[in-house]
Amino acid sequence: MSTKLHAVARQVGDIIVGKELQIRQALTCLLAGGHLLVEDVPGVGKTTLAHALAVSLGLRFNRIQFTSDLLPADVNGISIYERESNGFVFHPGPIFTQVLLADEINRATPKTQSGLLEAMEERQVSADGVTRALPAPFFVIATQNPTHQIGTFPLPESQLDRFLMCLSLGYPDAAAERALLMGEDRRVLLKSLQAAMTPAELAQAQQGLRQVHASAALVDYVQALAAASRRNGLFAEGLSPRAAIALLQAARAWAALEGRDHVLPEDVQAVLVPVCAHRLRPLKSAHGVALASRDLVLQLQASVPV
Repeated sequence: MSTKLHAVARQVGDIIVGKELQIRQALTCLLAGGHLLVEDVPGVGKTTLAHALAVSLGLRFNRIQFTSDLLPADVNGISIYERESNGFVFHPGPIFTQVLLADEINRATPKTQSGLLEAMEERQVSADGVTRALPAPFFVIATQNPTHQIGTFPLPESQLDRFLMCLSLGYPDAAAERALLMGEDRRVLLKSLQAAMTPAELAQAQQGLRQVHASAALVDYVQALAAASRRNGLFAEGLSPRAAIALLQAARAWAALEGRDHVLPEDVQAVLVPVCAHRLRPLKSAHGVALASRDLVLQLQASVPV
């Protein structure tokens, strides 16, 4: 199964040039059954990455452009009175899909953002007293602009915690940027993209993660990282038990992509920053300047012996 996942990674890599690590991290997140947050400046390929992943995995795809006037009903759906049936009929919103691209999610108000919480956690939507299951698998891939940009609302901690991983694409290097400038339009390439994996094969790969062994010593290491985050004075709050579970699940997925049936400490370290950095708020220094969470997570990793 790892062979097909690598084929997906290569195919997406033909679209998103020079970002092999980020593509692998995104695949790790989806394989672990989690939701993905991509934070970066506009124009570096966040939306294209989401679309390419959905097509390559053979999943149905919907996109919502989040704006300040978007309402929860615009996402989840609404009941409308129809004269023919003499009653209200529920019209599903775009969230009823397998991959939902929440584009520029932090341009929506907190009320609309909170409308995603049930769907992301429970894979269901409740409206008018009726609970409706979402398609399986169900992934949210959200893009987020830097919070200093005009018209953005910071995501609350409860929303951030629903994302298994958060990553940043960054600017391409010179060789990758030249390939983009000299190559074909990425939107044209997306239209010609074919599925390299079926949803059934993805579900099988996800179920296979249960067979990836995590030893007692490896679980001790994950617990030690979580405990250190709560007492080392670097963060306002430490990692929650849900974050520790997410870290172990992501490490299992990373090991599976490596073709192994057991988790190594190196797998935990490979996913530590994308799983934990967005969940941790740094304490401000004596000069009132907060260090980047990524750097602090690396400090956390260095402080805990394997």
